[in-house]
Amino acid sequence: MSKQYRMLVITDHRTHGKGESIYPLLKAMSNHSACAAIEVASRGKPENQGFFYDYDSTTITSLRVEDNFEYQEGGEDFLKSDIKAKLEDYDVVFIRLDRPVPDEFLDFITTHIPEHRVINRPEGIRATGSKDFLLNFPELCPPIKLCSSLSDILDFYSQFPVVLKPLRSYGGKGILRIMDDTVWENETQYPLTEYQSVLETNLKNQGQYLAMKYLKNVGQGDKRVIVVNGKIMGTTLRIPKEGSWICNLSAGGSSNFAEPDQNEIKIAETISPSIVEQGVVIFGFDTLVDDAGNRVLSEINTLNVGGLLQAEMHSGKPVVQDSANLMWDYICKNIT
Repeated sequence: MSKQYRMLVITDHRTHGKGESIYPLLKAMSNHSACAAIEVASRGKPENQGFFYDYDSTTITSLRVEDNFEYQEGGEDFLKSDIKAKLEDYDVVFIRLDRPVPDEFLDFITTHIPEHRVINRPEGIRATGSKDFLLNFPELCPPIKLCSSLSDILDFYSQFPVVLKPLRSYGGKGILRIMDDTVWENETQYPLTEYQSVLETNLKNQGQYLAMKYLKNVGQGDKRVIVVNGKIMGTTLRIPKEGSWICNLSAGGSSNFAEPDQNEIKIAETISPSIVEQGVVIFGFDTLVDDAGNRVLSEINTLNVGGLLQAEMHSGKPVVQDSANLMWDYICKNIT
C-alpha cells in the first residue's frame, strides 16, 4: 500500500468568505487515496494563541475535514474544534493564510518540521513573494528597475511614467504612480517636487521600490492566472473601478472569468519550473496589457491564492478536483 499522509492546514477562518476555495479543495483532497486525514487549524481560535502569535507551543487545536466541511459565516465549527496534536505529528503542513504572515512565524514552523514538508515552502514564499523576484524574468515584464535611491527613481521616470511598488506590499498597498510630474497615492495627487522627501523617507524606512513602466492600457484590467503544480487551473480578469488605475478588488475593482491567452500560457510555462522547484505548489500571477496590446507579467503571488471554485463554476471544468489531484501528485513525489 502506498504511503498515506496526515495533513495540517493552517488558516484563519475570520478572513474567509462564501466563495473561499479552501473548503471544496480540502474536501476533494480528503477523498484521495494518499490522504490519512486533513485537519484545519485557525489563527482565529483563541486556544491557538501560543502557536500563531507567541511561538511558544507546537500544540494546535484543529477541525477534521469531513463531508460537512463548509464555510460558515461565524466559523462556529472552528471555534468548537477540539482535535489536539503537535505540529511534529503531521506529515505535511499546508499554509493557507492571508498576509500579513510574519517571517518569525514561518521560522517557528520550520524549526519544528522539515521545510520540504511545508506547502508552500517558507523559503519559496520569501524568495518569490518579494516584488524583485520579477527581475528573474525581464523578458516577460514591462520595463522594470530595482530602485534603491531617489536618483534611481527619477532616472527611470525620465524615460516614461512609472509605478512604484514596495517589495513586500500586498493588496495594492503602498503603490505609487508618477506621471506628468505628479505622484498619485491611491487617488490623491501630489506635485513630484514636494513628494520627493516622502520617497526618500520611504526608501529609508521600508527599503527599495520595484519601478515598472506605467501601462496606458491598465483600464483593460489585470488577469490573475492560478497555477497548481505547474499547470494553469483558472484565470480571472479584474477591472479597476471607473476613474481608478488600481485593479485590486480591495480597491473597488470588479472580477470576471476569462481564458488565458497564448502570452499567459508562455508566462506560466516559463516561470513555473523555477517556482515549483522552490516548493511553491499553488500560486497566481498577474498580467497587464502593454502598449503593444500584449499581456505581460506584472505580479506573482505565492502565499494564499484563491479563485479555484469560481474558475470551476465559470468554466464547467472539474478545476477543484484536478487541483486536488495535482497537489497530491506533488506531495507523493516530493514529501517522503
